[in-house]
This record gives sequence, C-alpha cells and structure tokens, in this order.
Amino acid sequence: MTSHIPPQLTVGFDLDMTLIDSRPGIHAAWTALAAKTGAFIDADLAITRLGPPLEEELAYWFPEEQIPAMRDLYREMYPDHAIAPTPAMAGAREAVKAVQALGGRAIVVTAKNEPNARQHLEHLGIEADAVIGWLWAEGKAEALREYGAQVYVGDHIGDVRGARTAGAVSVAVATGPCAAEELREAGADVVLDDLTALPQWLAEFARTLAA
Repeated sequence: MTSHIPPQLTVGFDLDMTLIDSRPGIHAAWTALAAKTGAFIDADLAITRLGPPLEEELAYWFPEEQIPAMRDLYREMYPDHAIAPTPAMAGAREAVKAVQALGGRAIVVTAKNEPNARQHLEHLGIEADAVIGWLWAEGKAEALREYGAQVYVGDHIGDVRGARTAGAVSVAVATGPCAAEELREAGADVVLDDLTALPQWLAEFARTLAA
C-alpha cells in the first residue's frame, strides 16, 4: 500500500500593501516624477489606489502617448526614492517564514516590475523562494499555476480574482485599498485583518493538505 504524499505547500503573496507598506515610497516616487516632469500629480490620491499596474495610475496624470516614456522614467527613478522609505507590513516576515517552516515555498506574485519588487524584499530581509512581476489580477493565475500554488494572499479584489482564476484558496488581508466586506463580496475564501493572523490559519490549512 503506497502512502499518500501531500503536494508541497506553495503560498503566493502579493507585494504592495500585503507584504510591504509601499505608500511612503510610492508617494516619494510620484513626488519626484512630478518635480522632474513639471506635471501635476496628486501623490496623496495616487497612494489610495495601489494595486493595479503603473500604467493605470499614469493615465490619470499624462496623455496616452506619454505613458510609455513616463512609465520608464518612473521605474528608473523608483529605486532612489521608494525603497528606503518603505517598511514591511506587520507580520510579513513571519508569514513568509511560516510557509517555509512547514516545508513549503513562499512566492511573490506582483504587478510591480520584478527588479524593483526584488529590491524591496532584499532591503527588508524578506526571503521569498521566487519573485514574479508584471502580473495583475487574473494574469497572476499564470504564475500561481506554474508554481502549483494552493493559496494566494493579497489585499485587493484583483488578487482575489487572480487566486480564483488559478483555482487557489483566496486569502485576503484588509490592509490595502479594499475593505474586508469588499474582499468578501469579490469571493475571498478567507479575510484576515492582517498577516499576523496568517501563520495560525496556515498551520490549520497545511493539516488539511496532509489529511
């Protein structure tokens, strides 16, 4: 009789407002872009809409034909302005380590461009097993399926859609622009106040995989 060997636990995490509080850094980056270009950009407003791809926010402040150039300029300026001011979210390091302590993989799947995402994690000492950038909402399912993620943790309804498209359990944290009720209505399977509650939930979930 062959014994049942559970699949390796793989948990995906969003980055902005899930693992990192990117508001201070992104505010600084938008302020720097406005100073560089002379364009009016309301950085206070921009940081209330974190989650979607950069191009969507740029469209509020620049004509369509300028967006590719402004995107490249923003990303070029970003490391000098946004990495240092950005802290980890409460429980972020512990959440990633909890996955790995169970013998699992913790991967980061984000709409942010991959080099900047890696810089944030390295600066904060968050040691993910893989980082995949440039994916938003349902597009995140591509990486989640590739890595066999059973769970995806995020703060935005776009993250809920990505998890559901991939057939993964959607764990939402109410630490970003979307309220807990909005995340539930979008179809999140679990809604937590923040990542400090994830290790306990994860331990229970891992037991169901091994059952």
